[in-house]
Amino acid sequence: MKRLMDDLAFTWLSNSVISTPLFSDSHPMKLIDSVLEHLDLEQIETNLFRGMSEALGPPRVFGGQVIGQALIAALRTVEGRPCHSLHGYFLRPGDPSIPIIYEVDRIRDGKSFTTRRVVAIQKGEAIFSMSASFQVFEDGLSHQVEMPDVPHPDDLPTEEEMFERRKKDMTPEMITMMKRDRPVEMKCVEDVDYLNPVKGEPVQHIWFRSKKKLGDDNAQHQCLLAYASDMGLLSTATLPHGMSFMTGLMTASLDHSMWFHRDFRFDEWVLIAMDSPTSGGARGFNRGNMFTEDGRLIASVAQEGLMRLITQA
Repeated sequence: MKRLMDDLAFTWLSNSVISTPLFSDSHPMKLIDSVLEHLDLEQIETNLFRGMSEALGPPRVFGGQVIGQALIAALRTVEGRPCHSLHGYFLRPGDPSIPIIYEVDRIRDGKSFTTRRVVAIQKGEAIFSMSASFQVFEDGLSHQVEMPDVPHPDDLPTEEEMFERRKKDMTPEMITMMKRDRPVEMKCVEDVDYLNPVKGEPVQHIWFRSKKKLGDDNAQHQCLLAYASDMGLLSTATLPHGMSFMTGLMTASLDHSMWFHRDFRFDEWVLIAMDSPTSGGARGFNRGNMFTEDGRLIASVAQEGLMRLITQA
């Protein structure tokens, strides 16, 4: 039972919007440098790359890290074409104590589109698989949905203020984790309490951005957004049920899809507007649209996750 509760605690800490994956008690600039360092890969052979995980203490690798590293591996085999979509499946929990090998299959190099398949491997077994597509820049017809009318991040409480509201209900271990600094700044529009959840609409809005100014490499911004896109998304499907990762649910990401629509900068505020149209079969489906401050729709994401009652585990 203790192992189960420890795993639930980590799931909550790594998926809730209040407590994102943690790196070290360090300056935010050093933290984002640590993220970039661990998203970078060592090429060990043609189409083979090796990635490392930050030693965070929890028992498995953060899903956003694997997505970001897999995208980096694919990008290392593509010339001059940004990613426009990726589709991945989480197959096994990753072990943060050992390297991850990324094997890239160069499926197709067309005139306009390039397709790659990436498999992340540990101990001879696949832990994640992803297909990604890249396209040369083209002009074309353009439209988008309107950005939701939500408060600006300057008018929302900081993570530190949210922590102060919640810490009375946290265990000492949670407080230690929560007090660490994080590389991605996040501000929640809705005041969701995962320790004391109540039933509500399956809708969330979160502003996020890098805490450090980044360079002009579009691929870097894409990979960091892919990394951050796994933060908080799965929790949206739990909201109508008045339950959370800490009150009787076992959760895990099953798949992850992302579409990049327009260029953007991740060192500027990005709003992710999330909703969950349905849940059933012990799975919850979640989706999100990402907007810049001025209302441009830059990316969309969708994810299905395991959402199982502990009594059924």
